[in-house]
Amino acid sequence: MEFSVVENGYDQTEVDRCLEELGERLGRLAARTDAVAKNNPELVQLRAEIDRLSGLLVVPPPPGDASDRARRLLLTAEREAAEILARARADLAAAREEARQVRDQVYAEAVQARREFEAVLQARRIRAERVDEILRDAVISRVPRPDTHRQDQADPVDEVVPAAAS
Repeated sequence: MEFSVVENGYDQTEVDRCLEELGERLGRLAARTDAVAKNNPELVQLRAEIDRLSGLLVVPPPPGDASDRARRLLLTAEREAAEILARARADLAAAREEARQVRDQVYAEAVQARREFEAVLQARRIRAERVDEILRDAVISRVPRPDTHRQDQADPVDEVVPAAAS
């Protein structure tokens, strides 16, 4: 790593950028070693060294450098925005999964309701066919209505008599 020499040492922007890149690389390396380090004591020691080096990279900005502070605030805001976006995407994925499950459940219930409706409708058709069959076989005859007051002018009434009884 080489830095440009300026009046008071090295170019602060280049140094800061380099430190940020090193911090990012150390972060990636730490993530990779965490997964493997669980069963390997040597890797646990390497992880401790990475943590120590990462701690050295954190350098507070000089009190008078407002642009550097603004850049760091921007970086922090970008990281927070990325985290918020990642959480929002995870929430969206969870909501989509829940909606898919609800849709599947409602569809299954609708299919079951349709089957039950069709079964009831079929039973009604069978009963209607049976009634039609019974009525086809029945004989309709005119029988005078019994009227206790005026038997000579009684209106005839239709009476359904099963065919076997006539």
